[in-house]
Amino acid sequence: MHIKDIDLNLLRLFDAVYRTRNVSRAAELLDLTQPAASQALTRLRLLIKDPLFVRAGGGVEPTPKADRLADAVRSALGLLEEALNESALFNPLDSRKVFRIHMSDIGEGRFLPDLMVALRRESPGVRLETLPVPRSEIAQRLDSGRIDFAFGFLPTVKDTQRVELIKDRYVVLLRAGHPFAARKRSGSALLKDLRQLEFVGVRTHSDTLRILEMLQLQDRLRLTTEHFMVLPAIVRATDLAVVMPRNIARTFATDGGYALIEPPFPLRDFTVSLHWSRRFESDPGNRWMRGLIETLFRE
Repeated sequence: MHIKDIDLNLLRLFDAVYRTRNVSRAAELLDLTQPAASQALTRLRLLIKDPLFVRAGGGVEPTPKADRLADAVRSALGLLEEALNESALFNPLDSRKVFRIHMSDIGEGRFLPDLMVALRRESPGVRLETLPVPRSEIAQRLDSGRIDFAFGFLPTVKDTQRVELIKDRYVVLLRAGHPFAARKRSGSALLKDLRQLEFVGVRTHSDTLRILEMLQLQDRLRLTTEHFMVLPAIVRATDLAVVMPRNIARTFATDGGYALIEPPFPLRDFTVSLHWSRRFESDPGNRWMRGLIETLFRE
């Protein structure tokens, strides 16, 4: 036999008869007539090719085959009921849900500290997993449920639901006391003088590399790394400059040791958004997490 031949209601009846040891009581539990329950049990016996239950002392007793099936059937029904109830109800205080989020390393540094503080207070059992996903796969993975959300400046990600969180712009981060930061200029003069700098770039953040390319500063790139979060130490120890989001650069600068300059870069303004799938728009857990994120970060 094949699983496709089994009606879920037959398994519910089997479980009820096994627990009550009585077909009539099982029928009452499932709101069935006794003849309907008997007919359904006959169907199941034919499919399983086993009597399953035999008459005994005012009720029935399971056969060895029924004993072997009972735990598996009860476990399967329990898992299904749990999944359905989780979809219908989300209690933050009791939930043990795992949310999977696409987020870059710089996004982790910006958003995770505040988010984890809020989760510890609002939903201590909820867990987060972050993972970088190629931009071309984000929408598909959201729709499939392999990730729940995507943070970031993701203009090429289409066909998702989204909410704008933060308006930001790209700036240049330098070490404190860098000679370039001491000179006062702006506009096109500042853009032109950027050729005096040498830069460190981040391979996984192509927008910053594209800005250097548009300004014809590729030949001034001295170091390319995989991750943003290593850059503060590099910038602080050298004369290298980095193009990065102002929102993040400010967090470094508040600790001292850094200077910010804001050239009028082409395409310098951008928006960080939260993305999710239309498929899970109404999911209570998804809605709750979206609300928490918007409360924490939406400007």
